[in-house]
Amino acid sequence: MTIKIVTDSSVELTPAEIKQYDIHIVPLNITIDGQNYVDGRDITKAAFMPKMAAAKALPTTSQPAIGDFLTVYDKLGQTGDDILAIHMTEALSGTVNAARQAGVISTSNVTVVDSGSIDRGLAFQVLTAGKMIAEGAEMPAILKRLAAIKAHTKVYVAVSTLANLVKGGRVSRTVGLVSSLLNIKVVLELTSSGLDVVVKGRGQKTLTKFVDSQVTALSQMSDVAGVGIPYAGDKAFAEQIGRDIQAVLPDTPILVSPTSPIVATHTGPGAFAIIYYTDPE
Repeated sequence: MTIKIVTDSSVELTPAEIKQYDIHIVPLNITIDGQNYVDGRDITKAAFMPKMAAAKALPTTSQPAIGDFLTVYDKLGQTGDDILAIHMTEALSGTVNAARQAGVISTSNVTVVDSGSIDRGLAFQVLTAGKMIAEGAEMPAILKRLAAIKAHTKVYVAVSTLANLVKGGRVSRTVGLVSSLLNIKVVLELTSSGLDVVVKGRGQKTLTKFVDSQVTALSQMSDVAGVGIPYAGDKAFAEQIGRDIQAVLPDTPILVSPTSPIVATHTGPGAFAIIYYTDPE
């Protein structure tokens, strides 16, 4: 008997990572102009951004149905394996609550974790769990380690327009109105209560200054265990951020990658994030 890992499609993992740790992903759903898509099955990262740009209305997302989780849990538990389900933060989605409800119903032994994060921040916990399972760790030790990583993870999201976040209810309409009228760029930090504005100013230089400040801050840390630079559209800028951070953290793994359609739906085009965690041990 072992432990099987389940997560959701807001996570940012490479195909190699998914294969290495046998990670099972339950997809969310996206609606674009009345057409429903299953994330990762009906629509890819590459196809999503052009579709969003051409859409008449802003896309919307919806969490997996309880039955979707239940099907995965019951199938994985048929051999007696335990299930560890690690999902995106409850502050942004009801996904983890649907997972909990399915876990109660399932015939398998399911433990559900709210990662308190999203994208590569969620991946940090998923990958750590995978490594620990491969080393023979048991559930209590894994859960303790995940809680420590959660407490030591930072997620900063920089957006060029707040229209998508406002419509999705992730930030207030007042902030969104000010942003659209004054060409204000905003950086938000993901906290236990949601997305909080930490930087705002006019023009792209606001975001450039924020990146510079983060590079400086990271250069002074000796315990950064991983960094993610997800982006929605502007690949060149994200790759430059990755190079700048790699220059000051040459031994730290850094993943620069397009974010999932689930995340891009809410951040809008031109967004990027700087996500990292420090080693709590």
